[in-house]
Amino acid sequence: MSRLDDMLRFLEQDPDDSFARYAVALELRSADRIPEAIEQLEELRRRDPSYVATYYQLGEILAQSGSIDRADEAFRAGIEVARAVGDTHTRSELEAALDELLDR
Repeated sequence: MSRLDDMLRFLEQDPDDSFARYAVALELRSADRIPEAIEQLEELRRRDPSYVATYYQLGEILAQSGSIDRADEAFRAGIEVARAVGDTHTRSELEAALDELLDR
């Protein structure tokens, strides 16, 4: 059984476990299963909009996939969420990612 299988099992047991969904998305990304990774991150965003790390990963994957407008939106939304929850570190990472995206 793979790590992805293990994580999917955890997620099946608790679909509201944000960390499990995030981990599944990262494993899917590592396996180059990009559409599924995006789907998991978008679902995580819907279920737990304050899970700040979602926005960085979602923006990065969308940018690498050529979905620049969607990546821009993900980064900007993440910056606002990070600001709202007081996560200055992630906010600065999201701002840097957005700047890099806009410089392309």
